Amino acid sequence: MTWFPFISLGIGLLIGIQKLSQKYLLIVDKIINTTLVVLMFVIGASIGIDSQVMQKLGIVGFNCTVLALLALSFSVLFVFFIEKTILPLEKIQKKLLIDQLSLNDEVDISQEESQETLNLVWIMPVSILTGILVGFLIFPQNSEYVLSIVLTVSLMILYIGVGISLGTNKKVFRYVKMLGWKIIFLPIAIFLGSILGGVIGGMFLKVPYSIAVISVSGMSYYSITGAFMTSVYGIEGGTYGFIVNVMREFFTVLMLPFLIRISKGSPIAGGAAGNMDTMLAPITKFVGVELGLVTLITGTILTFSVPFILPVLYRIFL
Repeated sequence: MTWFPFISLGIGLLIGIQKLSQKYLLIVDKIINTTLVVLMFVIGASIGIDSQVMQKLGIVGFNCTVLALLALSFSVLFVFFIEKTILPLEKIQKKLLIDQLSLNDEVDISQEESQETLNLVWIMPVSILTGILVGFLIFPQNSEYVLSIVLTVSLMILYIGVGISLGTNKKVFRYVKMLGWKIIFLPIAIFLGSILGGVIGGMFLKVPYSIAVISVSGMSYYSITGAFMTSVYGIEGGTYGFIVNVMREFFTVLMLPFLIRISKGSPIAGGAAGNMDTMLAPITKFVGVELGLVTLITGTILTFSVPFILPVLYRIFL
């Protein structure tokens, strides 16, 4: 299990660097979206057939809420420190404004917003809720083995898809070069803040550090995190991986008017890996189109880092 994510990512990377045509990239995108729906349904069904997890869903939900808030809060704190010492985002915003370089020049935000809102914000939760109901009401208890196989295959396809995206999405490195390499301190601060939130949350909630830390390390990448943790820790661990990261996105959207008052980087810190897709449009509206490019870079780096981070942390906590 430890090596298969890296193997899958490597396969995807080899495919992605082959300069695939737009036609094939669209096919890959459809496969990944379909796999995500299947993955969410399987996670939901796995929760539904496990009576013990269903009984503890309230406690798990509370723990996940606390972990999400702690990870978000410490990410904001660390990014605020980076802004005040290394990377003043307000100055960068002024420079981008003078250079007339903004996200609108690179990404169609309206298209991003409508597509991701439709495909992820609605379809993913519906898929997992449908899975829970079907698992609880229809699937027999001995369905666990079949669901485990489907989950593993779906996760493998998803990792390959991430690798393909990494191979084809080379523009992010050009953006980093244009803005300066100090921009990398933002995703590092978000990651370290999330880790600290997981450690503190695990200590006070009496949740195993392996579950607490790895779940917050998903940094709102709920599909990969939920599936990976289900495959290595069982459905209760997977439930943490999924809910913690969904709640992080939820609280970020809810708190955007407050976060922007703290600093320009605070909304970016909250969105984390989600800044690459679902969180890109709402956060850009608050930080401005110039810093929307910084938001995109941060989300892209974290999105591509999470599939590598999770197996490494799993090995550390063995």
